[in-house]
Amino acid sequence: MKRGEIYRTSQKIPERGHKPGFYVIVSRNFIASNQDVATVICAPVYTEILGLRSEVVLDANAGLPHICAIRCDFLMLMFKKKLTHLAGSLPTHKVRELDAALRYALELGS
Repeated sequence: MKRGEIYRTSQKIPERGHKPGFYVIVSRNFIASNQDVATVICAPVYTEILGLRSEVVLDANAGLPHICAIRCDFLMLMFKKKLTHLAGSLPTHKVRELDAALRYALELGS
């Protein structure tokens, strides 16, 4: 696992209306790739785009079936074992957009 990878869950997630969903890993690579760490911080991906500064819009080139948005306002801790299907990885320019959206969502300044 690496930061910026997009995974689909196979399990139904209560916070997603008891449906599987897509998540982007936002934990740093040391945590994401460490086999001794069972969890990672993820940002959920939604098909509804709200136009928020805390969102990153993705198109089908990211490996997802629809145009969608990463929502950095709703970060969650996920067990790695629940992230079962690698859908794709964010290109470098989208990782930079993710960084900016996270800074905004967490009020970390510029």
